[in-house]
Formats: sequence, structure tokens, C-alpha cells
Amino acid sequence: MAYSQDDYRQAEEILERRRERANIEAETRRNEIYGKIPELNDVTMGLAQVGLNISKVFIFSENKQADMEKLKEESLALQQKRDELLEKNGYPKDALEVKYSCEACGDTGYINNRRCKCFKEILKDIQRERLEKIAPLAESTFDTFKAEYYPAESASGMSPRERAEKIKESCRKYAITFTTDSNSVMFMGGTGLGKTHLSLAIANVAINRGYSVIYGNSQNILSDLESEKFGRTDDLRYTEKDVLGCDLLIIDDLGTEFKSSYTVACLYNIINTRLSAKLPTIVSTNYTINELEEKYDQRITSRITGMFKTLVLEGNDIRYIKK
Repeated sequence: MAYSQDDYRQAEEILERRRERANIEAETRRNEIYGKIPELNDVTMGLAQVGLNISKVFIFSENKQADMEKLKEESLALQQKRDELLEKNGYPKDALEVKYSCEACGDTGYINNRRCKCFKEILKDIQRERLEKIAPLAESTFDTFKAEYYPAESASGMSPRERAEKIKESCRKYAITFTTDSNSVMFMGGTGLGKTHLSLAIANVAINRGYSVIYGNSQNILSDLESEKFGRTDDLRYTEKDVLGCDLLIIDDLGTEFKSSYTVACLYNIINTRLSAKLPTIVSTNYTINELEEKYDQRITSRITGMFKTLVLEGNDIRYIKK
């Protein structure tokens, strides 16, 4: 999955903090236990001596098997005594051990040089937290998308309600089968018809499945990329590398950005580069096809209309209906 270097860095820092916290808590707990149970000090020293003697057996012993068996019995006896002392004083047998958040990897994030499941979950959390700062990700699920807010009547053909339900199910299927080979999608329709909601519902599922997702409105994305181009790199939320290389890019409110020769060229580069790399992009817009053609040059509109699956929502602004 195409997570950014910053995502990996944050995940490593989270794991490091977890390890430090676990070790500090273990040390505090050990100090408390040894203070209450002085006999444990002798047991611990005895186990340490057994470990040292095992090393000596491998080097000096003429009867390694017999000596190792004797040391094994001694070690087991000391371990049993330790466990009995702990239980007698109300502690579990593993009270002296470090309690890591992830027992599988000991909060290192790796098992046999492969990323542990906990590392992957942290990456998902980072993605989710970043997106939740700028959009209602947690609230925008397929279950909370209600087709009942759309008109049930239609002068001819499919009603807006039927269309909305069909689009929702199409998006649900898209999300649960999403891969970096999935098609790009364009949501069209007036303000408040659920385009952003469905985009975020897809993002929710994609993130949970381990894909990297970048979401933003066109103005913020293009503004950050312009700042980056001219060396103004402080507090950038979006970088060209991440926008072009993430598994799923979601551009909301296409057409609301300030139009300039740079933004048009940048938008073309984003769309063309991702299409060429076969990386899916989701775009939402309040504009009609004709309005998009008037706003952008043919190179952009031909790629969007020709290579994106278009989903059109109809009806009235559901945000007012909900009130």
C-alpha cells in the first residue's frame, strides 16, 4: 500500500512510545513487587546465575547433557518458587514481565522482518485521524446514507430515490472490492445531494482494508501544491508526491478552486498522471458537463468524462430536509 513516509514515521514514533511506556510501567511494577516480596530478589539472582552456568556448561563441561538437565531442573524449581511467591501476594505469574500492547511483536512493529498487524492498524488509524480533522468521516457510512431523503416521484424514468439507492449500492460494491486497479469515479449533482457522503463512505471502507486515501476539496489540494512548487512548504497538508501516488485520491468540490493557468495545469497533471499509473481517483462536482467544459480545457474534461464512471444524484438539498 502506498502510505507516505510521514505515515510510516508517525507509526514508528507511536510504537516507540508504546515500548517506552510498557518498559517504564514494568520497571515501576517490579520495584513495587520486589519491595513487598524481598525473597524474590534471591530467586531472580538464582535464575540469573542459572543462565550464567548454562553458558559455562557449553564451554567447559565434559558432560553437557547431564549438567544441562540439572540446571534445567534448578531453573524450573526457581520459576515455580517465583510464581508461588507472586500468587501468594496477590500478583499474577507474569507480573514481572513487560506488558506490550502487541504481544506478537513486542511493540516493535515487525515479526521476522515483516510488518506486524499492529503496525498496519496504526497506519489505518493515522489515515483515519488525518481525514477526520477535515471531514465527517465517522458519520459518513453507507448505513447512514438514507435514500428516503430523495424524491420518490419522477416525471419519467427512474425516480431520484431509486437512483440514489442504486448509486449507494454501486458505491458499496466499489468500496468492498476496491483495489488500485479500480475505476475512477465522478459524482455529479447539486449541492447537498450526498456526493461527499458517498465519497467518504468509500474512503472509510478503503482505509479499513489497508489502502492509503487522500481526501480534500480542490481548492485546498491545488493551493498546497502551488505553495509546494514555489517553496512555501510550511504546514502543507498535501504534497505532489502523496497526491499523485496514494492508493485513492478524492477531490471534492471540483470547480470551486480559484482558476489560474497553474491550477488548470496542475489539475490536468493530477488526473493524467493517476490515469496513466492506473490509480483510481474520485471527483465530486456541482457543475454539469457543459459547465466543466466551459471552465476547463478539453484535455481535462475529455479525460474525466471519457475515463471516469459518472454517477449523477438528483433531488433537493437533503441537509435542509434533515432539519
